[in-house]
Amino acid sequence: MVSDAHEAAQFYATRRGALAAHLVRERLALFWPQLPNGSMAGQAVLGLGYAAPYLRLWREQAARCVALTPAQMGAARWPVGSANLSCTAEEDALPFPDLCFDRVLLVHGLEAAENARRLLREVWRVLKDDGRLLVVAPNRSGMWAHLESTPFGHGTPYSPGQVGRLMAGAMFRVERRDVALFLPPTHLRLVQRGARLWERTGRRWLPGFAGVTITEAVKDMYAAVPSGAVPKRRMVLAEAA
Repeated sequence: MVSDAHEAAQFYATRRGALAAHLVRERLALFWPQLPNGSMAGQAVLGLGYAAPYLRLWREQAARCVALTPAQMGAARWPVGSANLSCTAEEDALPFPDLCFDRVLLVHGLEAAENARRLLREVWRVLKDDGRLLVVAPNRSGMWAHLESTPFGHGTPYSPGQVGRLMAGAMFRVERRDVALFLPPTHLRLVQRGARLWERTGRRWLPGFAGVTITEAVKDMYAAVPSGAVPKRRMVLAEAA
């Protein structure tokens, strides 16, 4: 069973969790740059799964930033002082109208999904036609996917190829890929202090053993529109932190 939101929050409150989030955020920022580039200014951004530690990259410049955790994980709160929204709902019945988000970040979501295809189908629905989806998933060949004391060690890990095939089946076209988190999932501060060396060395010599895969995709507008509507089961709890 996937970690709940409380367990994920506890992990990211530790030194190991904060460092892991920082290393992954560095790679995410290359996909969707922050100001002064301004590519995220005025955008509507949705984070699915347990995305709050990563959405902080863009929440100050985005017009709207929403963190949604699946109902089975429970609600997650934004940090104190943030005016953005957190909520929980069924993963295959997102409580948003069609075509309402410019960007969707899926992290600690794909591997935890009860039905990954239905989840991605809902993402396709709420994402604008020119929007972008960024998926962070534990790499099945990496160390982090095999350690249950972290959120990366729960659910189904994926290889980059498996993520690509799943995305294609959900009518997304993969445009860019990356990897991150070569740092071993250890509490040892001596190892943690060498995090950047681990990242540089792993990226150059052992890219297949990264802790996570990162995949950016857009809607494949030449694919057939999904047949059949998702049942309207919606359970929503919204909090303004």
